Amino acid sequence: MMAAFAPGLVAFGACLAILPLLRREHTLARIMMTGMSFVLLLHYFVWRVTQTLPPLGLTADAVVGYPFVAAEAASMIAVCLSLLFLSRTIDRSPEVNAILRRSRAPTDAPLVDVFICTYNEEKAILERTIIGATGLNYPNYRVWVLDDGRRLWLRRLAQELGCNYLTRPDNRHAKAGNINHGLHHVSALPDRPEFISILDADFVPMPDFLTRAISLMQDGTVGVVQTPQHFINPDPIQTNLAATDVWPDEQRFFFDILMPAKDAWGTAFCCGTSSLIRFSGLMQIGGFPTDSVTEDYLVTLRLKERGLRTVYLNERLTIGLAPEGLKEYITQRGRWCLGFMQIFRGRSGPFSRQSRLAFMDRLSLVDAFMSWAAVYGTKVFGLVVPWLFLLFGIKAVHADLFELLTYFLPFYVWHAFTMAWISRGRSLAIMTDVSQYIAAPAVLKAVVTGLVKPQGHKFKVTAKGGDRNRRFIEWPLLRLYGGALLITLVAIAYAFILHLRGDSIAYGGLALAWSLYNCVVLAIVCFICIEQPRRRKAERFERDEPILVHEGAEPRLVRMADISISGARFIDPAPPAIGALIKCNVYGQSVTATVVRRTRDGFGVRFEDAVATRINVVRAFYAGEYVRAFHGVRAAPVGKALLMRLFG
Repeated sequence: MMAAFAPGLVAFGACLAILPLLRREHTLARIMMTGMSFVLLLHYFVWRVTQTLPPLGLTADAVVGYPFVAAEAASMIAVCLSLLFLSRTIDRSPEVNAILRRSRAPTDAPLVDVFICTYNEEKAILERTIIGATGLNYPNYRVWVLDDGRRLWLRRLAQELGCNYLTRPDNRHAKAGNINHGLHHVSALPDRPEFISILDADFVPMPDFLTRAISLMQDGTVGVVQTPQHFINPDPIQTNLAATDVWPDEQRFFFDILMPAKDAWGTAFCCGTSSLIRFSGLMQIGGFPTDSVTEDYLVTLRLKERGLRTVYLNERLTIGLAPEGLKEYITQRGRWCLGFMQIFRGRSGPFSRQSRLAFMDRLSLVDAFMSWAAVYGTKVFGLVVPWLFLLFGIKAVHADLFELLTYFLPFYVWHAFTMAWISRGRSLAIMTDVSQYIAAPAVLKAVVTGLVKPQGHKFKVTAKGGDRNRRFIEWPLLRLYGGALLITLVAIAYAFILHLRGDSIAYGGLALAWSLYNCVVLAIVCFICIEQPRRRKAERFERDEPILVHEGAEPRLVRMADISISGARFIDPAPPAIGALIKCNVYGQSVTATVVRRTRDGFGVRFEDAVATRINVVRAFYAGEYVRAFHGVRAAPVGKALLMRLFG
């Protein structure tokens, strides 16, 4: 046993000794860590292919074993490509700061048209976005609400908030068609824009969004400046695991770590919302492409063929809504995967002869394809292979647990440390597995559908808002993974209690350890399938600061306990009566509020509903630092949260 664990312990000790000496932004340090991961993975896979495969033949072991090792090989190619791209990173904020210090006069600012794309979002969501967009600290821009829902109340809201409103007679080509209709309209105006900024209906820009993004457009080879998506609300994984305070939303690894790495290799891509795009480039490619439901990624590829690249500014400049329910989360991932498969099969795919993309762009497309198809496909084998041995004695892997530990554990330990170090804790193996299993059914369906029939699919909108007040169970997913958990437990009981055999003792340790890990992951997934209620329409954020309030003519200091865009809670030993009107200095201004409840240690208020007040509150709120940013994630608090959810 000690001999089996020894290589893994050496890798563990080496990581503990080396990582404190390295800086993650240095390319050489990243190459060293990712390169060693690659060497250890190769060492494991050579052993896997040469020592663990069943004999060739029409046996159950071979029928399962060879497809499984092929899936493993594909998954490992995906890991290697990921390691390659993560070996570099870039931070463009210093470049932006330098440009702004020597920037030209505001009167020379190029015209930007800001497009807010909407279909069926509710008024409260759209109002925040329009208010934020019309309050940008940029001297020369117009805001257009592109309404594919043709709603009269939205036309009135746009007029009330001082922006332009556009609609069209049909919904052809969904979001891409909506944007292209807007492009056609502004191209016919006497003052055509130089740049187009895209905002989804739920993404509120911060005041400096345009000023900072447009600075990178001084380089004429830049066609798109993409900024990350940050979210004001927790995603379903955070909410349903009660882990909001210790675990970031699932997209933080992509936007905070992977996209800067892709940018360092020149392969960053447009993600739709929160982007700035050169208008002349869009006109050259005929607007947004309509041959994929992920038209944003395709924009990057088509512009790249025209010599215009995409750069990534990793700054929090817009704040939107993460999918609020599991169904919406799954729909979004399925659409992304389907859209990519359409790109993969289309004329801008990595193996297309019509494409003029460079080698690294093609390799980046292969990387994305393997991440969708190979990684998620291997997850199915990861569940089924242990069952087949425990229930039927089918040995897809001819090795025992100690042999596997000798070769696999060093890679697993080193790679886990490497990913946690590069991502500041945003990549934890068990949480990665959980998120992948949740999306796996929709992703695998999208992979097959997109490859077999790449055209003719409708754009599925990710629903935002709505009633989230009740607990809800996502039964299709719960039945699937609850059933998988039950089969795993039955297989363990059958092999080690009801039908214990000699080969179960010899080879069963591997299947048992594998199955127990699967049980933990499946249990977490099942808990996530139980949607927890979200009773607040506006997210609240904890504060601890003195606030001056006026009740009548008498001013006094109280402490703010939390705040949202609709109200706040104060700590006060002598709270006002319910229904009393007070003035409070929040967001740097005096806001009228009504006392709506008394609490154990104070009182809660609702801010005045006047249009002017809402405008000031929304702009001040989204200009502040109320939304928590995860600069680093530690494994221990995440593990504690998972244990509390599983056994609490």
